[in-house]
Amino acid sequence: MKYSFASKAASHTGRRSILRFAVVFAAGLAAMPLLPAGPASAAQTLTVAQQQDPQNLDPIDTFLLAWGSIGSNIFDGLLHRTEQLELKPGLATEWEFLDDHSRIRFTLREGVTFHNGEPFNAEAVKYTFDRLLGEEGEKGPQRSNYTSIDRIEIVDDHTVDFVMKAVDPVMLTKLAGYGAMIVPPKYIEEVGEEAFDKKPVGTGPFKVVEYTPAVDVKLEKFDDYWGDPAKVDNLVIRFIPEPATRMAELLSGGVDISMNVPTSAVDTIKANPNVDLVSVPGPTVNFLRIKVVDAVTADARVRQAINMAIDRETIIDALLKGYGSSIASIQGAKSFGYDENLEGYAYDPEGAKALLAEAGFKPGTEIIMDIRNNDDTFREVAQAIASYLGAIGIDVKIKTHETNVFFSEIVPQGKTGELFQFGWGGWTFDFDNTAYLLYHSGERWAPYFADDTLDAMLEKQRMTYDPRIREKTLQEVAAYAHEHALDVPLFNFETLYGVNKRVHGFVPAPDDRARYSSVSIQ
Repeated sequence: MKYSFASKAASHTGRRSILRFAVVFAAGLAAMPLLPAGPASAAQTLTVAQQQDPQNLDPIDTFLLAWGSIGSNIFDGLLHRTEQLELKPGLATEWEFLDDHSRIRFTLREGVTFHNGEPFNAEAVKYTFDRLLGEEGEKGPQRSNYTSIDRIEIVDDHTVDFVMKAVDPVMLTKLAGYGAMIVPPKYIEEVGEEAFDKKPVGTGPFKVVEYTPAVDVKLEKFDDYWGDPAKVDNLVIRFIPEPATRMAELLSGGVDISMNVPTSAVDTIKANPNVDLVSVPGPTVNFLRIKVVDAVTADARVRQAINMAIDRETIIDALLKGYGSSIASIQGAKSFGYDENLEGYAYDPEGAKALLAEAGFKPGTEIIMDIRNNDDTFREVAQAIASYLGAIGIDVKIKTHETNVFFSEIVPQGKTGELFQFGWGGWTFDFDNTAYLLYHSGERWAPYFADDTLDAMLEKQRMTYDPRIREKTLQEVAAYAHEHALDVPLFNFETLYGVNKRVHGFVPAPDDRARYSSVSIQ
């Protein structure tokens, strides 16, 4: 099986809060005119706002979408996935499965250099994956995505073999993102790991000039990029966690593009003549995870009651402005393994009360819901859910956490309450990448799971390239999780961007991995 390409890769109750937010903008910012653009300057700077600072720019040290929207402009993978979800050549021009799929041979692109002038070659590929699968990679969250790789063998300076120790039907997609981004051996060895965290070097269209944690990262055009050169000279990505501030910057012209548009700002953006609201169906699903051990939620009837008590459609209409769809499992409709026949829990508060009574649940019992402190939309959702659960006798206390603490300590170390917020990008658009990491025992994001039945199903679908077997097994995983109410699936949220009309050429990314090399400012 061989794939060959001749051309270059083309390259998320609280109605009153929403009303208050809208009134603030309607009174001031919605009608705020922007100054007309002046003559084009010699150097163009594109300014982007995003909610979160990933706090580390090394591809193997983070799983956050906040990294993807930066790293995808700095690094390249062997493959490139377009915004239309097509796999194209990246740093590899072709690939071929050998030895009954136990070996994947990649032909590497010639004439490519890293930002520091270091040549890209087979040694860089081997170094990247030796590092990812070694001691350094073991410290971060990306390693578990690539453990099907046994080793990398260099055939010649521009040919490498991935020798697989297990079948991995999602490997090609994973080579187009996150931990698989190719890094420079000599540079890392010279500057050290900590320096690389803050000022990495890649082969992408932009290179890092300066990274100031919690403030911004400044990038500039890489003139020797192997692909189509960036159209702007400078790219500044600002970290603005407060939704109101982020939207104010967008509407006043302080930023050209804003990611992470809260739904409470949708009407205000639509009313502004200088800004467009751009939406694209994406993989991101929002749900509540449940502490299934050592808590009142260890009883499946309590978990089922929680699911039945929530009116998802009202939440989507009132709080998401319709920019979402309800989900029956923790995946969206575009995910491989999605079962359109799986029905979610119907809104049935009386049935939920009956289940709680059957489980011996004492009305007024308090449970904790842990959420992130910088997600304006989900804060409103959490308040609505607390109200719904209160109506069936569950007293919910909402506890907020700083985002990076939430993901580095609270969740992976099993320090949550009975319910905790979780959003999953599912950027591979394959349920394996979600289900395995969230349900398989021993995984970083599965602190409360140890289920032999789930483990067996998850491992089975990873042992074959046959899409029919994989799809059937993944649907069985979703059905099992639904039957046992292992989570509270809520909604698949569309990816929303705010874009100033002076911006041209922006292509919205469904997986939040926005790329800015095609963007110009006029």
